[in-house]
Amino acid sequence: MPPEPRTAIATVCLSGTLDDKLAAAAAAGFDGVELFENDLLVSPSSPAEIRRRCADLGLSIDLYQPFRDFEAVPPDLHAANLRRARHKLDVMAALGADTVLVCSSVSPHAVDDDDLAAEQLHALAEVAAGRGMKVAYEALAWGRHVSGYEHAWRIVRRAAHPALGLCLDSFHILSKGHDPAPIRAIPGEKIFFLQLADAPALPMDVLPWSRHHRLFPGQGDFDLTAFTGHVLAAGYRGPLSLEVFNDVFRQADPRPAAVDAMRSLLTLKESLGLLDLPPAPAPAGHAFAEVVTDPGAGRVLATLGFARTGVHRTKPVELWEQGDARVVVNESGAAHGAVGAVALAVPDPVRAARRAEALLAPVLPRTRGPREADLAAVAAPDGTEVFLCGNDDWRGDFVPTGETADGAGIIGIDHVALTQPFDHFEAAASFYRAVFGLTPSPVTEFAAPYGLVRTRGVAAGNVRLTLDSTVVRRGEWAPAVPEPQHVAFACTDAVAAAEAMRALGAPLLDIPGNYYDDLEARLDLPPSRLAALRANSVLYDRDSHGEFLHFTTALAGARVFFEVVQRIGGYRGFGVVNAPVRMAAHRARRNAGLPLGTLA
Repeated sequence: MPPEPRTAIATVCLSGTLDDKLAAAAAAGFDGVELFENDLLVSPSSPAEIRRRCADLGLSIDLYQPFRDFEAVPPDLHAANLRRARHKLDVMAALGADTVLVCSSVSPHAVDDDDLAAEQLHALAEVAAGRGMKVAYEALAWGRHVSGYEHAWRIVRRAAHPALGLCLDSFHILSKGHDPAPIRAIPGEKIFFLQLADAPALPMDVLPWSRHHRLFPGQGDFDLTAFTGHVLAAGYRGPLSLEVFNDVFRQADPRPAAVDAMRSLLTLKESLGLLDLPPAPAPAGHAFAEVVTDPGAGRVLATLGFARTGVHRTKPVELWEQGDARVVVNESGAAHGAVGAVALAVPDPVRAARRAEALLAPVLPRTRGPREADLAAVAAPDGTEVFLCGNDDWRGDFVPTGETADGAGIIGIDHVALTQPFDHFEAAASFYRAVFGLTPSPVTEFAAPYGLVRTRGVAAGNVRLTLDSTVVRRGEWAPAVPEPQHVAFACTDAVAAAEAMRALGAPLLDIPGNYYDDLEARLDLPPSRLAALRANSVLYDRDSHGEFLHFTTALAGARVFFEVVQRIGGYRGFGVVNAPVRMAAHRARRNAGLPLGTLA
């Protein structure tokens, strides 16, 4: 196995003061940082003090950046640029940084003259070399005359100075559709620095795309494994460094953001064969879902045909079952309630827990009474516990009640929907992908009654989760229910299940007639089928693989509800097109004056 590269992160990736950023980077295990000049300018600490702080934290300062608009300018500007550069190099000396990033010029004074650019960069490299420093030249994707790495390499070769090399940035190269394979022909010693960023494929100008929408590796659409492989094959031996401009990351708590960043690099290393981790566990299904709420959840489950089959030996927790669907109701009286945990059936829980720990998701401590199962659990970024179950021994923690479910058609858990805090959406998807091998689906956005909502699924086999988040933070007036979550149960006949559950008194949502009028116009369903959907308030969707029928309960507590779904054929989605209808129906029910958790 090749040697494992060092890791670094640009301070621009994280929120907070420079000290906040450095502390977060060190806590997440980074070896070094790229110091963004703005973070230095607003810091009350001197460069020498920052150097000592980094040393105390075990961080090196691997790059000072950015130095802009230097090359290919008239003589008077070149002289001014060299004066500016000498000052910056003095600052770097105090910081203990030995490499400066020079971006290709966007100045209107720059001319399209490679010979002049090479000459002036040679002069800068000469000044840097006199201080024992190096210059890394980077082609900005929006550079005035130099916007591609191959062009930048031609200028560096022409300058022919040992203190001048390239900085390769994955975003600048891949966003322009440039082929990274020729990187392999660049001598590794002339690649002075590597910056990594992923991004979603967006049809927009490259500058705002770069400034607002970069992501950590594995969170976007770029093939960073192949890109980084080309750079390493060229002989690059410097750090793998993240430079991610993202509006959300730069508002988020820097500590979990730095952990998310490091996890992305660890999984990138794994994909490159540079890190040996236990393999992702390939979960077989949902062992159970835990709902933390008041007793309302149990009452609603009873009307869905569930039976209370067990009571926990030592905790105020009940087990409710129907078919292969198992829900643990934790009646702790939580103020807001939540889906507190999901439990995945995995073939080797110990190995899965080792992988989670290696990817910075430490196993959570648990209080376990006598004869209770020793279940490992790790924390997702939003605080949801993920249990790892190798068998059904956990059911022995519950004293049987003797009750059995008559049933209303439910056969198992189809998916669990977890609403994410504003700044955890990307981190959640990369967590489930990296730690458990769940594959994220593309992000979908829809207009909800109170603003834009972003959603995506993560799935593997019979395990499905949906991750939802508002695009911006909501005001106080809009959602009477903050961050609702739900458990979706699978059935074989949604219409029959809805009829049976209504007979049991289930508090199912009423869907307005306008929805079914539109459904008739759009999809031309058989009249009898449309009538059955309308009569039972069952929602409908279809894709190229199959059909999806689903209906929803009112809230079973402060923020949790249940859904019943039927997949026909190979339908792969989650009925997202119907989410605004469901959300409005929830709101209408609350406006009707029915208290949360009560039956219709």
